Amino acid sequence: MPTLSRQQAVLLVLLTLAWGLNWPVMKLGVTEYPPLGFRAMSMWLGLPLLALALVVLKVPFGLPRRHWPELLWLTAANMLVWHVCIILALRTLSGGRAAILGYTMPIFSAVIGALLFSTRLSGRAWLGVGAAALGVVLLLWHELTGLAGRPAGVGLALVAAATWALGTQLLRRTRLPVPTLALAFWMTVLTAVAITVLALVFEGTRWRRPNAPAAWAIAYNAVLIFGFAQAAWFTLARGLPPVASTLSVMFIPVLGVFSGALWLGERLHWQDWAAVGLMVVAIGSVLWPARPALASSG
Repeated sequence: MPTLSRQQAVLLVLLTLAWGLNWPVMKLGVTEYPPLGFRAMSMWLGLPLLALALVVLKVPFGLPRRHWPELLWLTAANMLVWHVCIILALRTLSGGRAAILGYTMPIFSAVIGALLFSTRLSGRAWLGVGAAALGVVLLLWHELTGLAGRPAGVGLALVAAATWALGTQLLRRTRLPVPTLALAFWMTVLTAVAITVLALVFEGTRWRRPNAPAAWAIAYNAVLIFGFAQAAWFTLARGLPPVASTLSVMFIPVLGVFSGALWLGERLHWQDWAAVGLMVVAIGSVLWPARPALASSG
C-alpha cells in the first residue's frame, strides 16, 4: 500500500475541502445560470491562475505535436465528459446526491482496472471498494424513490463517474513527457473550448450577466476548482496507484452531503452518519501504512 508524502497529504486535504464544499456551490450556480455557460466561464477565469502557477514555478508549457492525440483522449476521459455530464445532472439532482453518484467513480475504477488492465487488488483494497460502495448505498437510502423519477440526471452522473474512472486509469499509465501542471493546463484549455462551443449552441440565447449568487459560484469554481483543485487531483492521480488515488478522495461526497444540509437545508439521517465511518474505512484501507514484513528467521 502506498505511503503519502507530506505534500500529497496536504494536497489531499485541500482538494477534499475545495471539491466537497463545491457541490452546494455548483448547485447554486446552475440554479442561477445556464449550466454549460456556468462551467465555461469558470474554466476561462481559472485558466490565467493556472498559467500563472506554471510561470511562477517555471514549468514549461510545451507539448510536442506527436503527443496531442493522446492528450485529446486524456482530456475527454478525465475532464470533458465528467464536467459536461455532472453539471447537467445537477439541474435535476440535489448537490449532495449528485456528489454521491459522481463519487461512485472509485468503484468503477476498481472494476475497470481489474477487467481492462489486469490490476490485482489486495484484500485491503477490495475492503476499501466494498466500504465505499456500502457508503454510497447508505447515502442514497432516502433518495432511491426520488431518483427513480430523475433517470436522466442519474444516468448522466453515472456516465460521468464511469468515464472519470477510466480517465484516472489512463492518466496513471500515461508516459507523456509533460509535467503534470502543464498537462492540467492544456486539458483545461481543450475542455473550456469544447464546453464553450456546446454552451453557445445549446444555451446561447439564455446567456446573460450573472447575478450576485451566480458570480460568487463562478468565482469559487474559477479560483479553487480550476485554478487549484483540478491540477492537485492530476498530481495525486499520476503519483499514486489508481485505487489509492480514487479511494483517497471518498470523503468528498460526505462533505458534499453535509455542506448541502447546512447551506441548502437538506435533512440528514442515521445512514449519512454511518456512511462517514465507511468512507473513513475506505480511505484508510488504501492510505494507512502497511505493517512492515517480519524478517525471516534462519
